[in-house]
Amino acid sequence: MIKFCEYGFVFLIGGVGYSLIELGWRGYTHWSMALAGGVCLMILYGIQTSLPSGWLLRKGLMAARAVTGVEFFTGLLVNCIFRWNVWDYSELPGNILGQVCPLYTCFWFVLSIPLFWFCGGIQKLFFKNFLSESVDIG
Repeated sequence: MIKFCEYGFVFLIGGVGYSLIELGWRGYTHWSMALAGGVCLMILYGIQTSLPSGWLLRKGLMAARAVTGVEFFTGLLVNCIFRWNVWDYSELPGNILGQVCPLYTCFWFVLSIPLFWFCGGIQKLFFKNFLSESVDIG
């Protein structure tokens, strides 16, 4: 139950955070981006918790690939299949079907660095506040 709450919290923070980034960057967002953002932060959280002292460059590359993969899958679904036209990167160099491009993969690599620090803080919060309460020492 603790893991469910922990990852649910991470999903909600990711969904809200991703939407806020989009609002700041593009001036608008779509509800599907909140879902994608929740999934992305859960993946980054998983990377951070499984490799807490891992090589930051390696973790950043893993994160950039994972977020790009989530965005590609989401883009295929919402833009190509449902035709909601949430975004279109066809004008950017190196794009794949207008859904992802190297520029945004690089942005996610850079953004993942502070997000790993943030994920470590969330993990400490849950470990300190919830896990320690569920263990009866006395």
